[in-house]
Amino acid sequence: MYAELCICALLPRLETRTRLVLVLHRDEERKPTNTGQLAARCMLNSDVIVRGLAVDDVPRFVWDPSLTQPVLLFPHADARPVSEFAGSPLPVTLVVPDGTWRQAGKMRARMPGLAELPCVTLDAALETNYRLRAETHVDGLATLEAIAAALGVLEGESVRTALLHIFRIMVERTLWLRGQLRAEDVTGGIPDAASTLRSSISATKSLAKR
Repeated sequence: MYAELCICALLPRLETRTRLVLVLHRDEERKPTNTGQLAARCMLNSDVIVRGLAVDDVPRFVWDPSLTQPVLLFPHADARPVSEFAGSPLPVTLVVPDGTWRQAGKMRARMPGLAELPCVTLDAALETNYRLRAETHVDGLATLEAIAAALGVLEGESVRTALLHIFRIMVERTLWLRGQLRAEDVTGGIPDAASTLRSSISATKSLAKR
């Protein structure tokens, strides 16, 4: 994002029993519209693993079964509702593939260890509020929305609400910059430093076309 619209100072720092492991496809790593990394930055108990690099030396996903119950958030045919693990005596490790549906679907087979994890899915279909990319998959959610929904079950409503709040700010500031949303409709408003940003970008583009 442009520095004038930066949301870093607004990020919550969430302490959770659940550990988040984001398995990120390399194509998503530098996309400003990626939301999985935003979720990971909000959670103190999180890790990000990048998959698909030219020199791919990602180690096998391993865990201590006496310390944690890992699950893979993806709607495979054998997936169970995430709520079945809400009462787990061990802390849950929520592993989330982040990429296109095609990329995410391949991660289970291509990253050693993931195929051994039980798959979980959200208990109910949800409607996305992500307006920065086109979603062609039925019931498709932004990665952060899916993480927030799962953690709402595993950790409680306050965690879900905190994640969706920063998600809404990121989306709405981006829509404002694109000229698709009025400043007064942006959650928390537009920072003073960004008040002239949109007009400056438009002027720069106009000069570039001459």
